[in-house]
Amino acid sequence: MSSETASFTDPQFLATFGLSRINAIEYFLHPLNPFRSKNETGNEVLAMQGISISLLMHHGIAGRHQSGPLSLERAEDEYNAALSRLQGEQYELLPPPLQPKLGANNNNDNNSMIDPSQSKLFTIRHVVRSNNKVTTLGIYYILEGIIYKSPSARALMKFNVARTCQGLVEACDTLSVCTNYTPTTGYYWDFNAKPKPMKRERSKDEKDEVEIYNQLRKMKRNSMVVDKKRRPGEMTEEEEEATRAKDKINAILIRMSKSSLVKN
Repeated sequence: MSSETASFTDPQFLATFGLSRINAIEYFLHPLNPFRSKNETGNEVLAMQGISISLLMHHGIAGRHQSGPLSLERAEDEYNAALSRLQGEQYELLPPPLQPKLGANNNNDNNSMIDPSQSKLFTIRHVVRSNNKVTTLGIYYILEGIIYKSPSARALMKFNVARTCQGLVEACDTLSVCTNYTPTTGYYWDFNAKPKPMKRERSKDEKDEVEIYNQLRKMKRNSMVVDKKRRPGEMTEEEEEATRAKDKINAILIRMSKSSLVKN
């Protein structure tokens, strides 16, 4: 399966811990997630140091006596700051998109927007940090507990071109039944013309019946030619057998020719 169409979910993790911005990074770093890097990431280094968004929210920043528990926004800022001091591959949890509440007016009022902590869409960016330079390697989404990889620009372009071509083909097929030609007026359009009904696809049994009919006709053409003026007693045994077989073939062909399947 292509990485752009694959997905990953762990129902056991979701049932045990749930999913929020607090543990979205930990969920993405699941050992069975096919999208995670095989190299050690900065997130795993921080985890070994006891630094995560969850721990920052509950215990604050280690070494600061007046830190205390942090809010979700402050914990994310501190976690991102800790990541920025490391080198190598990292996964960043991007800020949540502003989503209007159902039935809310389309304005900039913060009261009409969904609380970011209640959002069910999480965006994770895979980057490589080196010498204050950050290179993006990929974008991933977590929606309703399912991890997807963001499609590449090539995949999006290919999809749009294919959809455009399909639309053009359908438009040409629709217009093809409207065009007419006469020697006197040339080509003209009749947009009230009805499309011709499509020919029904024959089933396997129907195809087999037509094939048997064609084979019998071929056998009849290749059958032995017998002189009809000769009496049955004057024919050889082989000629009499051929005559009986030909009569049976004729009877079958007559019966099958009455079927609409074999009529041309």
